[in-house]
Amino acid sequence: MNLDERKYVLIGGVLFICVVFVLRLFWIQVVDQHWAARAADISERKITVFPSRGLIIDRHGELLVANTPVYDIMVVPREVKGLDTLGLSQLLNVPMDQVRERLRKAAEYSVWKPSEFEKQITAGQYAAISVQLYKYPGFYAQSRTLRTYPPHVGAHMLGYISEVNARQVERDPYYKPGDMIGVGGLESYYEKELRGRRGVKYVVVDVHNNIQGSFNGGEFDTLAHAGKNLYTSIDLQLQSLGERLMQHKKGSIVALDPKTGEVLALVSSPAYDPELLTGRVRNSNYRILQQDSLRPLFDRALQAQYPPGSIFKLAQAAIALQEGVINLNTGFPCNKALVGCHNHPYAANVEQAVQFSCNPYFYQVFKREVEQGAAKNRFEDAALGLAKWKTAMESFGLGHPPHLDLPAVKGGSIPGVSFYNRIYGEKAWSFSTIYSLSIGQGEVLVAPVQMANLAAIFANRGYYYDPHLVRAIGSPDSLNMHVQRHHTMVDDQWFPPLVEGMRRVVNEPGGTARQARIPGITVCGKTGTAQNPHGKDHAVFIAFAPMDDPKIAIAVYVENSGFGGTWAAPIASLCMEQYLTDTITRPDLMQRMLEADLIATEGNYTKFVSKRRKQ
Repeated sequence: MNLDERKYVLIGGVLFICVVFVLRLFWIQVVDQHWAARAADISERKITVFPSRGLIIDRHGELLVANTPVYDIMVVPREVKGLDTLGLSQLLNVPMDQVRERLRKAAEYSVWKPSEFEKQITAGQYAAISVQLYKYPGFYAQSRTLRTYPPHVGAHMLGYISEVNARQVERDPYYKPGDMIGVGGLESYYEKELRGRRGVKYVVVDVHNNIQGSFNGGEFDTLAHAGKNLYTSIDLQLQSLGERLMQHKKGSIVALDPKTGEVLALVSSPAYDPELLTGRVRNSNYRILQQDSLRPLFDRALQAQYPPGSIFKLAQAAIALQEGVINLNTGFPCNKALVGCHNHPYAANVEQAVQFSCNPYFYQVFKREVEQGAAKNRFEDAALGLAKWKTAMESFGLGHPPHLDLPAVKGGSIPGVSFYNRIYGEKAWSFSTIYSLSIGQGEVLVAPVQMANLAAIFANRGYYYDPHLVRAIGSPDSLNMHVQRHHTMVDDQWFPPLVEGMRRVVNEPGGTARQARIPGITVCGKTGTAQNPHGKDHAVFIAFAPMDDPKIAIAVYVENSGFGGTWAAPIASLCMEQYLTDTITRPDLMQRMLEADLIATEGNYTKFVSKRRKQ
């Protein structure tokens, strides 16, 4: 066979194969209706499999944050045919104009890809919707989980989850529009550990949106990996009690285990039920909370910065003893001409000065710290003394944010030479300009978590661990979180006398915190009253217990409530008793603290919460 003949044979073979394919396609598409019906009835669908977010658990295994199933209604615009918009509006409880608008936006995004039409429908709501959804081609349900808070406490420290914004999607390629992300608290700080990793599942569905099975045997599916659980140091009973005691009050409670730095309770008040920021009502509730005059979204335990008041005298005395400007038996008369003070016996030594909280005593102590005669010029001498003082104060964890596993922690302020040079000019200020620092007033500021840490330092007689909330990730038996021990610049020998002074504050006549006593337990504490130029003074109390084997250190700050021993000390005492003994033996004191309303004006939030409770 020559070349020309071979050419014709090859062309004939190709033409024959083409005719066969055309005839077969004609048979399938025109003659045999089975295949047309099958193609119309069955299609492939890609379903995102959202992982379960990690749980958050307290120190005793109680759930702080859990998951509950919800459903998103998805739409594929190209599959929508003969839509009954009125019926869909009634089924999903979505206004008619919103139905049309959402369909328009979905089509603008993609007619081929699914878009979220209605989000976070509860399991109970979906049960009624699912039996009707087949009537609406192009619509189907996709499951995911929603956060729930069984104890209804700890909103500030736990945080919440919200839909990612465009900026977050740009910054992290893991996220896609519609994904959820942790906002604030542990949800944000441990986002990568909690979120897990999403998966994909391809299924075959019929015209009624019923799944017929996996596509191609699941060959292209990827598994979702659940997020890791967080095992925290929070004591749920203590946290719940703290939030109850702080109702109708502005302020905070921070409790630590001084031996480890573990946070036992973190209370900010006014608080709010974390359930308010879940589900389809999150946005509207957030606006209500955001606009409230009492600022319930503000985390006072971590972000409020206050003058510490007289609790600052503990650090003042420790530094003065270390620098040798006083000794244990140094006494000063209560000269009210120097600075105002309450009536009390003469403080003949450091222990009594702490017990009586004598302002003129610590005025003299700070004067000796600042004016040590290191320079002949009094301005230069004050600058040298203040610089040493600032460095020593910072060793107590003051003046800088603590290394806490929560976002947006404030560090207060310990003013130094450069600070006063900016205000008054170089060599233009001296002790007489800054003496208010002696009693924790003036420009010094601390956050409540730092106050609790100060109590832990005296409980430990000179050192502290970085405060932290999470003990383990993934498994309660996993390696504990690494925390560092920090020593102050004050030698251990100077702490026991000051601790004795703290014991006297609570347990001896003339002490300023007699209401903090706990039957059978030796409490050591220190009251403070921080001046408030805008109204009634703030009350503060720090303490630890028991004296010889401390298991809890605590700070309570109650705004606009006056003397620290009146409200802050009893609240701290009740919290310590609950934690140490698992009971409250002073019901009358408990009732008085619960009933106290120290908020003069009621904000929108209070009305909002009251209304919800009545419903």
